[in-house]
Amino acid sequence: MPKQKTHSGLKKRIKISGTGKLQRHQAYSGHLAASKTTKQNRNIRKETGVSKTDEKRIKSLISNLR
Repeated sequence: MPKQKTHSGLKKRIKISGTGKLQRHQAYSGHLAASKTTKQNRNIRKETGVSKTDEKRIKSLISNLR
């Protein structure tokens, strides 16, 4: 059976931290920032972890990165 290729779209959106956790950018930051509070905009800028339910699926798609 051939090797599974890394998912090209996902490798641009997800980073693996030093401890092996998956980091992603938060949604809702693209536009309409003026209608959001300053606190919302500040928190959206930060990276966040991938949910535990999606981790296994995502790791299989980007398994070739490490």
